[in-house]
Amino acid sequence: MKSPAASPSMIGREPDLEMLREQLAESSAGVPRAVVLGGEAGIGKTRLLDEFRAEASRSALVLTGRSVDLGADGAPYAPFTGILRQLADEIGIEALLDAAGPSRGVLTVLLPELGSIEGMPARTGVERLYELVTVLLENVSRESQLVILIEDIHWADAATLELVRFLIRMLAGGKILIVLSYRSDEVLRGHPLRSYLPELERTRRVVRWELGRLDRSQVAAQCEQILGCPADAATVDRVYQLSEGVPFFVEELIGIDHLGTGDDLPETLRELLLARYERLSEPTQHVLRLISAGGGCVDHELLAAVFTGTPEELDAAAREAVIANVLTTDDNEYSFRHALVREAIHADLLPGERARFHTRYAEALEAGRGGPRSASEISYHWMAAHDVGRAFVTALEAMEEARVSYAYGAAAAMGERAIELWDRVAEAEQLAGRSRVELLAQTASALRNAGESDRALSMVNVAIAEGPDASGARYARLLRDKAQYLANLSRPGSAQLLQQALELLPDDSDDELRAQLLGELASRLMLEARYDEAIETATLAYEKARMGGATERMSIAATVRGVARVGHGEIAGGLADLDQARTLAGDDGGSLLRYFVNASDVLNLLGRYDDAIALAQEGAEQARERGVERTSGVMLSSNTVEPLLAAGRLDTAEALLDPALALDPPPGFRVHLQRMKLWLTLWRGDPAQADELLRGWRSGMIVQAELEMQSRLGFARVAAETAFAQGDLQRAWSDAGAITSATRRRMPAYDLPLLGIAARILVELAKVDPTIDSAGEEQRLRAVLADLADWPTAAEWRAVVEAELSGDRHDGSSVAAWDAASLAVDVGTAPAHLRPYTRFRLAQALAAQGDRAEAEDAARIARCDAERLGLGLITRWIDDFAAHAGLELDDDPVRRSRGELDPTRLTDRELQVLALIEQGLSNRQIGEQLYISAKTASVHVSSILRKVGASSRTEAVYRAAHSMH
Repeated sequence: MKSPAASPSMIGREPDLEMLREQLAESSAGVPRAVVLGGEAGIGKTRLLDEFRAEASRSALVLTGRSVDLGADGAPYAPFTGILRQLADEIGIEALLDAAGPSRGVLTVLLPELGSIEGMPARTGVERLYELVTVLLENVSRESQLVILIEDIHWADAATLELVRFLIRMLAGGKILIVLSYRSDEVLRGHPLRSYLPELERTRRVVRWELGRLDRSQVAAQCEQILGCPADAATVDRVYQLSEGVPFFVEELIGIDHLGTGDDLPETLRELLLARYERLSEPTQHVLRLISAGGGCVDHELLAAVFTGTPEELDAAAREAVIANVLTTDDNEYSFRHALVREAIHADLLPGERARFHTRYAEALEAGRGGPRSASEISYHWMAAHDVGRAFVTALEAMEEARVSYAYGAAAAMGERAIELWDRVAEAEQLAGRSRVELLAQTASALRNAGESDRALSMVNVAIAEGPDASGARYARLLRDKAQYLANLSRPGSAQLLQQALELLPDDSDDELRAQLLGELASRLMLEARYDEAIETATLAYEKARMGGATERMSIAATVRGVARVGHGEIAGGLADLDQARTLAGDDGGSLLRYFVNASDVLNLLGRYDDAIALAQEGAEQARERGVERTSGVMLSSNTVEPLLAAGRLDTAEALLDPALALDPPPGFRVHLQRMKLWLTLWRGDPAQADELLRGWRSGMIVQAELEMQSRLGFARVAAETAFAQGDLQRAWSDAGAITSATRRRMPAYDLPLLGIAARILVELAKVDPTIDSAGEEQRLRAVLADLADWPTAAEWRAVVEAELSGDRHDGSSVAAWDAASLAVDVGTAPAHLRPYTRFRLAQALAAQGDRAEAEDAARIARCDAERLGLGLITRWIDDFAAHAGLELDDDPVRRSRGELDPTRLTDRELQVLALIEQGLSNRQIGEQLYISAKTASVHVSSILRKVGASSRTEAVYRAAHSMH
């Protein structure tokens, strides 16, 4: 039922509706899309979505989730709970469970009513919840295109926003369109959406769209639709002036007594919003005030429970409000047609009225009226009713409810509320069942898990200040927590706090806590390359865990000890420890995945690249079977990036990098991925882009470098290589200087590549800077090199460093040295880029001694190898060298016939692009599939056309197909 004062059809929104249609069409091709629809209150977002919903429903399954204005107390994941209930109604519970896959048990987080279904695996973390929703939607979309509408995300809880972010980033496919709406005038300074929306916008599959105001002619057209005849100019002018082109205000203004003139229009926004409300009967106004206290969207059963009149009186009042176009109905719910009206009515409640209404809601919700409700919603009503005692108890219940639902932001908010109320509640410790210090620690933990480690650190500091004086297991746990938060923030001090906690533990303390502290301390020592201490501490952790029968902790301790022993040079013993760690892990997902991450990394450091790739892929498969393919699985897959780069499989590595970075991993892992991204960007041939990325990431990478020796040495290498490629020798030498720093600890796998670039920079810098002590610096580099002789990959790197420093003038000019280096790196343990690099340097040495034919031959082979691997930086160096030296590098047909040279061969990435061209995808769609930009996709397409000799994409597919047969 609609009031005559509502526009029969939309005005001025055709371009906006067409944009939604276009995104729906794109998503129908199996490429997930997302639209973020913004606009001020009253601009017409809901009306636009209603129109789009009606259209889209003809070809797609449309599911709607709404956020309700309950401040910080909204039920975690409320929009997704609504969406999944609608989905269950549409396809049935059995089909829903089948679509959920191996993690179906986690559905009980969002649909508690499923808790009684048998055979469901236990919930194991927020990553499974995110994975569950992603897999479920993808599976359903294979049968039916999905449109997911989530309205009013400015009111959404943090857990909902995180799940939305994950979905948009990690949907691998499926005919899915996600549409989010928000009120732009609500997103003020400090609002979570201020940083959230720009981050979403950077995702290539997202379109951000703002609805504009109507112009005067559109306002006139809207007035004519409402009135049924053209409005006079004075009325249009007055309505346009007061509404400022906001459609909702136009409806409210022109709907007042169906004005045909501009007289008696309200002068204030409050008067305008309450104009219809005040024309209604008192019983209807009473019901509207009651609904406004419920959050603006109230279930009929719940409303009946809090309404003190008869059912007939409630129906009559609701009917009058709907006819007046103040309320709308949807199944069993009543909602205000516009949130602004609800806000105005709620603000108009008298204090006593407000307290009575919220008390009724809290009591009705506690009695289970209106279906499943969250404890946070009940706590909200008790707070609004000023019942401090009940608000305190329900806040603690809501905190636990949110924690087991992995909604850590909501858990932290409820914990903070309970802390705030603590001193206002009699016998708070008895009611809470815990001390204030324990509540502070639990809230700090929730904050950390919600990604707010700064606030978690501040809160645990308060707990430490209020805790016992440096004694007891409880105080040790607080120190452990602080150590974890410092590590999360990439700040120093974790190891010292863990050592202090161990010293404070009483002799009769439980072995489980001691084993945990020892295990965490061993990990910190291992990352700092303090291998002797790490091995000793991990051994103690292993023994304590064994005494307590904790095989999972034994596995973790064995993993840490294995890594430390390998780093210390006890390679056989370290690998044996890692094998034992896998056996001890059994089916425990956490310790098993930790083994896969560390063991695959160790194999990579030892130069066993194929083994490292295979082991990390096996770990990723284990993650997939556990339903965490897009979280832990992505991390494990990305652990193959470094060995893939070393093995020369740059395209495959590149396809794994961006999805892993998009997950916003922990600082240590993020810095590792950033290093790989920098290295790949640089050696692909874009030093300027690598330098730009480095400027943005440098500060964070340096912070992590202060905590982890591998980060320090790894950063020094890629920063020095980037600066060298940019021609900034002073900056390059400054970064490379970490290899001879007094604070460096020995890490051969990281030291050796850094020595290689340091030697190259030293030689070039000595040519232009006579003040540098090149002889002394060379001596220091050679001393480090001699100390690394026992590492499995030392021989090939030693040959490179010796060649860089070779020649009578120590300028890298010895042909014999570069010839030896080329032979030395032609082994499986040498990174693939060293093969074309050493041949290029051999060509330079040959040219310098006047052997042009041999130089051309070496440069030609180096260039072909570099192009085949996709190493654009080396290709550019060779081309510049050849042009400067006057060398001719045209391909030799004899060599080509023998297969030694094949510059027309498509790279792995080009083969991927070709397959997507064959599917008819545009450059933008290719970019989205491969996590590259449309511009990069265009470059690959152009390269394919050139290599196969085609003038069109269709011809390229044809020629490539025939050339492969």
